[in-house]
Amino acid sequence: MDIADGSPLNAHDRETAGEALQGALVDLVDLSLVGKQAHWNLYGPRFRSVHLHLDEVVATARDYADQVAERAAAIGVSPDGRAATVAAGGLPGAPAGWQADTAVVEWLVEALGTVVGRMRERIAKTGDADPVTQDLLIGVTAALEEHSWMFRAENRG
Repeated sequence: MDIADGSPLNAHDRETAGEALQGALVDLVDLSLVGKQAHWNLYGPRFRSVHLHLDEVVATARDYADQVAERAAAIGVSPDGRAATVAAGGLPGAPAGWQADTAVVEWLVEALGTVVGRMRERIAKTGDADPVTQDLLIGVTAALEEHSWMFRAENRG
């Protein structure tokens, strides 16, 4: 039996929503990983506040990654969060080694901007195909845009 049998979506709409969800999953898993990388390698006078905010970003990314993967499964699309899949399509490379708080904030602003831009494209593509998926992606985007705004404010003097 095909797991997609009984999906609430026709094949075309399932493919459209599935591609959007898969892309979102890759971005969210990668964001959670690079967020922890930055969290572990951070230093500077704003260490504590940035360190704690990174944990919030990671928690947001992990929570929404699970919701996105479960939505994919619900419509009959197998979610793929394997390391090789994430590495092939995720965010631009996170810096290695110790990173100053200002550099981490700058990188996070760029990374969040990339993910938000991709999410907005996915929102546009899924409206007709699957409003439920679109609604989920809108929620993801709103949460990421809030983190982005907070990090942008972090480096303003």
